[in-house]
Amino acid sequence: MNLGIYGFGPEGRRKWLAVDLGVAFANPEIPGIDLIMPDVRFLVEERKNIVGLVLTHGHEDHVGALVDLWPKLGCPVYTTSFTAALAEARRLSEPGAPKIPLHVVPSGGRVMIGPFEVEFVPVAHSIPDSHALALRTPLGLVVHTGDWKIDPTPVVGNVTDPVRFAALGAEGVRAVICDSTNAIRDGISPSEADVARELATLIAAAPHRVAVTTFASNVARVRSIAEAAHAAGRDVVLVGRAMERVVTVAREQGLLDGLPPLRPAEAYGYLPRDKVVAILTGSQGEPRAALNRIAEDDHPEIALSAGDTVIFSSRTIPGNERAVNRIINALILDGIRVITDRDGLVHVSGHPRRGELEQMYAWLKPQLAVPVHGEPLHLAEHAELASRMGVPEVVRIVDGDLLRLAGGPAEVVDELPVGRLYKDGQVLVSSEAKVIAERRRLSYAGVVSIAVAMSGKGEVVGDPMIDLTGLPEEGVGGRAIAEVIEDAVLDCLDGLPKPRRRDADAVAESLTRAVRAAVNAAWGKKPLCHALVITV
Repeated sequence: MNLGIYGFGPEGRRKWLAVDLGVAFANPEIPGIDLIMPDVRFLVEERKNIVGLVLTHGHEDHVGALVDLWPKLGCPVYTTSFTAALAEARRLSEPGAPKIPLHVVPSGGRVMIGPFEVEFVPVAHSIPDSHALALRTPLGLVVHTGDWKIDPTPVVGNVTDPVRFAALGAEGVRAVICDSTNAIRDGISPSEADVARELATLIAAAPHRVAVTTFASNVARVRSIAEAAHAAGRDVVLVGRAMERVVTVAREQGLLDGLPPLRPAEAYGYLPRDKVVAILTGSQGEPRAALNRIAEDDHPEIALSAGDTVIFSSRTIPGNERAVNRIINALILDGIRVITDRDGLVHVSGHPRRGELEQMYAWLKPQLAVPVHGEPLHLAEHAELASRMGVPEVVRIVDGDLLRLAGGPAEVVDELPVGRLYKDGQVLVSSEAKVIAERRRLSYAGVVSIAVAMSGKGEVVGDPMIDLTGLPEEGVGGRAIAEVIEDAVLDCLDGLPKPRRRDADAVAESLTRAVRAAVNAAWGKKPLCHALVITV
């Protein structure tokens, strides 16, 4: 859910440059919510002072909120070719999405955006066309690394050029704002080419069908799988809309030149069992993705049998372990061989380990280090490493901190409003919205709905209507919950004094309290209770 902003100029006349606009993915603790986005209320207030939005690369946690939040900002957007094409393809896939002005800057190019000169510095990452940003102002040079790693053989995409970063260091770097995701891991990350060799070995040795699930955006991985399949005499089938969209954009950008055509999912059933490799979405256990549907034997084109092989060429994002393990267990019960990164080098991260961070600091020699993009443990380990590397100032910040980088000592000078927005269907709601708390309660204890008709004299007209959702059929002692509620409603109505009976709101309040108390006594939980009292 990345969003950073850089300001230049005195307070009141400050111009803002935004960097990335991403999403996070929700979990079952937020019922009905799929995506989480940053709360941009501060930028909305400063809309007239936003000079632009820069996108470092095309991963969802950096660009996924563009369609929903850009209309609130209305600023020009700057990025490089593949990222722009991917953002446009995503926009076209969403009905009614606004046209967004995307200014394409060449890789390695520079552009003036308000008071900022922005240079797009190529870096290796797990998606093509990733860039660090060299931000120049009259007060000095700041390097925003984005997501990166050092990989001299990335299969597809940029390398992190030591000559260019050393040149930035020689120019003089005031501050580096740097990726911390793998700051707790020692050494240097393996190369994407190492993964390609491992996948080629596994696919060549597989006796029957092979299905490989990976992040749709990892074009290098898709290329490696496809090349391994063709070397083994197998056709490649693409499965999943996100995979198809990324591959289409990658082909248009020339990133898959030289590969034979990749076949659609419809071709899978016509290929011999030992002559096919399927590349699938769903590596994170997403319920609607291809792999989950295959594991549940619910996919219209793709099926697997005992003796087939599934390779998880991915890592499980924290929070997704249960969903991923459920799929793995289902596959194993069907006799399918499952290979993960526990079994071999079938995945490598796109983020720098400690050895790579040390190399970056040796190149840039910054005066100030600001660890970002990680959990508190990662940020703390990164800060310790930067200090050990001799960086004079190391500052740890949290969301909302406004940190002075130049024009005075490095210190937090203000705290800006931050928060989270939830995408609920087609609308955005605050994480503090009442609807979210109510859904949690619904998922925990269900709901009871009661409708009662009362005459103007406070007499009950007809029988009350009662509906239960999400409650057990029987309570303690085996008595039906429906009977417990019906008796509570009738006893409550009989016990109300006549003056109170003529007040519909008072009757509804009394019914709610009586029903919740009765159900709690019979079940041990208090459901939501909606009482509707109509005067007739």
